[in-house]
Amino acid sequence: MKKVVLITGASAGIGKATAFELIRAGHTVYGAARRVHRMDDIRDAGGHVLALDARRPEDLERAVGAVVAEQGRIDVLVNNAGTVLHGAAEDIPIDLARDQFEVNVFAPARLAQLVLPHMRAQGSGTIVNVSSIGGEIALPLGCWYYATKHALEAYSDSLRMEVEPFGIDVVIIQPGIIKTGFEDHTARDLREISGATAYGDMAEAMARRAETQLGENTQGSDPGVVATAIRQAVEAGRPETRYAVGWMADKLLELNKTLPDREFDKLVTNVAK
Repeated sequence: MKKVVLITGASAGIGKATAFELIRAGHTVYGAARRVHRMDDIRDAGGHVLALDARRPEDLERAVGAVVAEQGRIDVLVNNAGTVLHGAAEDIPIDLARDQFEVNVFAPARLAQLVLPHMRAQGSGTIVNVSSIGGEIALPLGCWYYATKHALEAYSDSLRMEVEPFGIDVVIIQPGIIKTGFEDHTARDLREISGATAYGDMAEAMARRAETQLGENTQGSDPGVVATAIRQAVEAGRPETRYAVGWMADKLLELNKTLPDREFDKLVTNVAK
């Protein structure tokens, strides 16, 4: 069945791959992002593009309104837009922490509020929240990012139970290590925020690791594996509640569940030595 889909963060990475995956599958796709010029290829492929800054409530309302006005319905919301910041918990200014929550938690929650009346009226719909394996685990020097993903997963679990009686599904996607530009600024952030503090040695070690193992050198999966999982969830009659996909996703989640906390701590902090 052809569905009307709104995808945030569609200008790159997982969001763009998902837009192409769903267009190829025959769905009506709206890609939304700040960098509209980077979505010309989505339009060329037969999709629609919308300007959207997740920090601007009026943009969220405008995007949902545009989809409903043009298509008369909205079947799927893919909350993919997100931001990440690295540094020690003691060092990160609280206003930057709030910004993480604004983009990674409050914007998806507001979009859900905006689409739910339409989905309830239809008696169907799917909300896909792109989390991370960081929705269940946490690593050093990324506390606020992991806090937002933990929050998004708890929000999604509650939402799923609330909307199930209306025929609406809520799905959590947990990517592992994926080859995108999402963490291109990791090394810079670590050095700028914590490089000259009490956490400087750890920050420098992790910055060097990021420079050699992130970006183009990442031992990770192509964003297409996440896009495939999202398509499967969107098209399933009864989707799974969680899809862990990509390199190291299942392994790290299993280690987190089976190892005692301090043993897991030792495992992940070894990379910072």
